[in-house]
Amino acid sequence: MRRALLAAVLCATLVASTRTRADDAGASPVDPAAEKARRAATVAKIGDRVVTVGELEDRLAALPPFQRATFGADAATVRRAFLQQVLVPEGLYALGAAEQKLDQTVPTSFEVERAISSATLRAIRQKLGPESAIAQADVQAYYDANRDRYDTPERYQIWRILCKTEDEAKTVLAAASQNLDTKTFGDLARDHSIDKGSNMRAGNLGFVTADGKSSEPGLSLDPAVIKAAQGVKDGQLVPVPVKEGDGFAVAWRRGTIPANKRSVDDVAAQIRDTVWKDRVKAETDKLISTLRTAKLRDFNTAPLADLPATLGSDAGGPTHPGRPSADAN
Repeated sequence: MRRALLAAVLCATLVASTRTRADDAGASPVDPAAEKARRAATVAKIGDRVVTVGELEDRLAALPPFQRATFGADAATVRRAFLQQVLVPEGLYALGAAEQKLDQTVPTSFEVERAISSATLRAIRQKLGPESAIAQADVQAYYDANRDRYDTPERYQIWRILCKTEDEAKTVLAAASQNLDTKTFGDLARDHSIDKGSNMRAGNLGFVTADGKSSEPGLSLDPAVIKAAQGVKDGQLVPVPVKEGDGFAVAWRRGTIPANKRSVDDVAAQIRDTVWKDRVKAETDKLISTLRTAKLRDFNTAPLADLPATLGSDAGGPTHPGRPSADAN
């Protein structure tokens, strides 16, 4: 290991003669073959690992300027210092870990596997490019296909008790008017409403549009009741029972969501974020499906029955010694 360190430090002197692309700014175009050879030049060998000019350049390019400046006042000093202070120690630590076979022991082996997994996801994202690269045509297509998310009509939250007769509805309306609160209205709905889809939920039909469509699955409301509710303010009862089908409705307008009309330009950034995430998921699912078919073997959950009953159930307990922490990333 000492020999590897000595060799790496000696090779570091080669970096002084290495010129980065930034140093060549304004120079004449470089021959591609010569550029490839330049980047492939070795600046250090650490065991079997070779550190090239290209790797050094790429690692330095990934650093923000203020961080590069901490390695020295000029480019040559920065290159030498970064090699000796970062790349060489990294390589030696990795070499020492390999000699101790840390990559084959828990929990390091899990961490290595997780790092490789995370790198795969990063590669997928890099392949897709940034969100800003999503074409406007794709944004428009998504907007058109999901217009109801961005162009919604006014909606009303209405609680309604559907009674069998008008007389019963008048009695319920009078009782609700005397003490208008959610408990009273809920009790009346439970005792009198013939709508079994909402009577146990205080007659709450969710937010409904003028045509009677509700935000709650399986529920709807007669547009006649909504029209009557439009004639009162939020928090008020409709003053008279409303004919609804074979019954009579007692309606309470609880609140209103104004109409929401956003243009494609208003939501372009949001759509690009959604489309990009959908594409990442699609590519990830595709890769998983392909690898699962080709690589997954002997998938057998039967032995899991022998694990301790408390394993995984103690949210505040210690991490299992054979499993990396959930927030390892």
